[in-house]
Amino acid sequence: MMYGQILHHQGREEDLVNLNIGGIHHKVERCVLLRFPHTRVAQLIQCHSDAAILELCDDYSPTEQEYYFDRSPQVFHCVLNFYRTGHFHTLEELCVFCFSQEIEYWGLCELDLDACCLEWFLERKDEHELNSSGQSSKNASSGEISVTSEDLWKSEGMRCSDVRKLMWETLEDPQHSRCSRGVAAVSVLVILISILAMCVHSLPEFRYQTDGEHSVLDSVELFCIVFFSVEFFLRVIAAPQPLRFLGNPLNMIDVASILPFYITLAVERLDEEDKEENQSLVNMGRVVQVLRLMRSFRVLKLARHSEGMRAFGETLMNCQCEVGLLVLFITVGISFFSTFIYYTEKEEASSQLSSIPICWWWGIISMTTVGYGDVYPLTVAGRIVATVCILCGLLVISLPITIIMNNFSKYFEKNRKCLSEAKA
Repeated sequence: MMYGQILHHQGREEDLVNLNIGGIHHKVERCVLLRFPHTRVAQLIQCHSDAAILELCDDYSPTEQEYYFDRSPQVFHCVLNFYRTGHFHTLEELCVFCFSQEIEYWGLCELDLDACCLEWFLERKDEHELNSSGQSSKNASSGEISVTSEDLWKSEGMRCSDVRKLMWETLEDPQHSRCSRGVAAVSVLVILISILAMCVHSLPEFRYQTDGEHSVLDSVELFCIVFFSVEFFLRVIAAPQPLRFLGNPLNMIDVASILPFYITLAVERLDEEDKEENQSLVNMGRVVQVLRLMRSFRVLKLARHSEGMRAFGETLMNCQCEVGLLVLFITVGISFFSTFIYYTEKEEASSQLSSIPICWWWGIISMTTVGYGDVYPLTVAGRIVATVCILCGLLVISLPITIIMNNFSKYFEKNRKCLSEAKA
């Protein structure tokens, strides 16, 4: 069909409505347009004055009885098909935002789309909105380590702004210069040494030390903590917005990995000053043990230099609803099958499933398909329940995988676009 060609329609001439959409002429039966009276064209043909008509269209020719609209002919083809068939579809080559604006003009909405197009349309629209928000912020994630232009702009005019800007770029953006790449490499190396020392310190020959004795591993840990402390202190000084900087999840991990060491030193110093055995010192010893467990947070410091770990963190943040539903379904399943297996096994004298709390443990390892085998049903009915429990666990766990993987891939796609724009 050539541009400007008239689409003829069989019927009496007085029953046809002449529409000119961006140069494309349409002759449509009046009864067809009146099928959906809430739409713009249906309201237009019911108007009785030229002023009312011109409020709904761009131009009107009384002599030819033709209504003119300066709108997209492609989108109107979809709208016209909706009038004639009652089925609303979209075209893949059309921009989702342009299509949404156009159909809103004609008095339709996205929810009028048929199911075959609605899911694809909403998914594509959400993807474009996510990419647009990423481009506007110039930041690939909430924990992105690269420097934003907004932060740098806010550092202008501050005391020693040039020096602070250089420090910020060197410490926060590994791609800024060779020096920044070297700092990032050294930081990763110290983190790995700290993790290795923590692991070696758990060996029996290093775990038990006599009072007052300090091993090489203690010196290594002290060196790593001093390095982390100096690095964190310099980043706080160079940060354009210190409060916003401290509120970043990655920076909170740094605090959690450094602060327990100093608290442990303070508690141990108090323990040395007061040698009396009392309940308060026992409690302090327990606090020290708990704080030493927080050394494991140093592993998370690798997220600062690992795009994969940042992608994993943002994926979990974007899938909070799905992950929450997954936990809820697993919890409900564990409670249900634990109660069920208890009543099927309680008459069996040799069964280990003697109470519902014990059955909870069985339900956890069964729903998650781990199956340690330490607790298992003995009766035929119990085995049937266990089979159903395992199948339900597979089903529940597999449901959100597609959504999580989709968000995981969106992170890298958004990051690549932001990186290409930054280079441009």
